[in-house]
Amino acid sequence: MDPITLIAITKQGLEGVVAQEVAALGLEPRTVSRGSVEFAAALADVPRANLWLRCADRVLLQVGAFRAVTFDELFEQTKALPWEQWIPRDGVFPVSGKSVQSTLQSVRSSQAIVKKAIAERLMAAYGESWLPETGASFAIQVALLRDVATLTLDTSGEGLHRRGYRTEAGEAPLKESFAAGLVQLSQWRPELPLVDPLCGAGTILIEAALLARGRA
Repeated sequence: MDPITLIAITKQGLEGVVAQEVAALGLEPRTVSRGSVEFAAALADVPRANLWLRCADRVLLQVGAFRAVTFDELFEQTKALPWEQWIPRDGVFPVSGKSVQSTLQSVRSSQAIVKKAIAERLMAAYGESWLPETGASFAIQVALLRDVATLTLDTSGEGLHRRGYRTEAGEAPLKESFAAGLVQLSQWRPELPLVDPLCGAGTILIEAALLARGRA
């Protein structure tokens, strides 16, 4: 399969840290934008990125990007993308969206157009007159920014900040991915003591320990 484009979503201010994490995986950050880092990868890198990008909240797979100023353009160019490569015959594919500084301002309409275009593409590809949507979920996002539509597939599920070790949460829990970013921004090294007097649930200290032990 040809190289794919992945987009690591992160908190604003942590883009540089995520770019370093991407480079540590042997991958080259291509574009660093506010809240995201785009990089080329192979399909086998998807689980690696989800496992080892400590400071990313999600890893999105870019299915396509194109200019769209009318709903017809959005529909036709979405339909032209190879969705059958990613979504099986019985796949569930909810569509979320956002629009910033774009002609197509109605997010709800854009979501409906993208959903219809993907459905028509899949029905044609699988020779079906309807799609059951009874299988696994494949979350899709249409993001419109300055009239460029970027269509992505979420590869992370619930979110990468859910490490699995937190069984209870306080009133204002610190996201694990954000805590990992704070540790790395501090330039702390494992051979140095680390003190967090206002530790709360200890998220920063736990993330530092995981980093020091090389554990995902």
